[in-house]
Amino acid sequence: MTVIEEFELCFPQLVNTSCRKPVQNRVEIIVLYSMLSCISVLTMILNLLVIISISHFKQLHTPTNLLLLSLAVSDFFVGFLMMPIQILHTGGCWFWGNLLCGLFDYVSFILTSASVGNMVLISVDRYVAICDPLCYSRKVTVRRVELCVGLCWACSVFYNGVILMDFLKNPERYNSCYGECIVVITFINGAVDILVTFVGPVTVIIVLYMRVFVVAVSQARAMRSHVTSVTQQRSVCVTKKSERKAARTLGIVVLVFLICFCPYYYPSFAGEDNSSSDEFSVFFLWLLYCNSCLNPVVYALFYPWFRGSIKLIVTLKILQPNSCDASIP
Repeated sequence: MTVIEEFELCFPQLVNTSCRKPVQNRVEIIVLYSMLSCISVLTMILNLLVIISISHFKQLHTPTNLLLLSLAVSDFFVGFLMMPIQILHTGGCWFWGNLLCGLFDYVSFILTSASVGNMVLISVDRYVAICDPLCYSRKVTVRRVELCVGLCWACSVFYNGVILMDFLKNPERYNSCYGECIVVITFINGAVDILVTFVGPVTVIIVLYMRVFVVAVSQARAMRSHVTSVTQQRSVCVTKKSERKAARTLGIVVLVFLICFCPYYYPSFAGEDNSSSDEFSVFFLWLLYCNSCLNPVVYALFYPWFRGSIKLIVTLKILQPNSCDASIP
């Protein structure tokens, strides 16, 4: 008895060249799509709150917050562009052609690299604030931070254009049928990419935060052993305590970043070609995307100014005249 296999095509009009849709349980797909959609919406909302808060309230226009703003912008676009398209692609079919396939992967790589660059800049900022506090205001200015952020994004655009040059010229090279969007990073390009966008930045981040931790511990011990009643010295102590608290909070952000990013680079560590088609790569990619949702959650838990600004935004007090000059606790 002959068993006739039933399947669905991505493009039924192209019987000989269309990809087949994978057989999937309808209930599982609904649950998966709902969960991923909630993550996408939450990522957009939380990062939009960060963007509005730092952009609107003048009190938050500090060099450190400008770095957080840049990170929030990249995270917002992950939730706004990358996640929704990836959710639709989870069904196994790519409906938007080869040009958008190449553009999607290119933008995805840019946002990833920009996030890594922002993490490095944040680590440098905390290092200078803790290890050289007297010169911080002179070395780290808003203008210099804006320049560094601009260079970070420009380098990300240029670098990923070079890494993906062959793929962008021929996006359908690794597609076995019409309706796929697969990017494959060769071992050589993967090795370069892992050094430039992971090993190098992570090494810098870890070294700087180890130094920050050592200095913060020594400062805490000095403050406990020397009690003074001079107002100016008290002010300095409060400032140092505030800086250490900011360093600790941003240290948690960096730790979450490492946990989410490390699995994504596992194939390169293992000496394998990094393909976007297998299930493990898709899972690791979504773990990387989830970092964009977790960053503002950390801000909400540890930054009083973020919770205060959210209250002003949600209660629409932000629409009142001169609300940009409001005092944020």
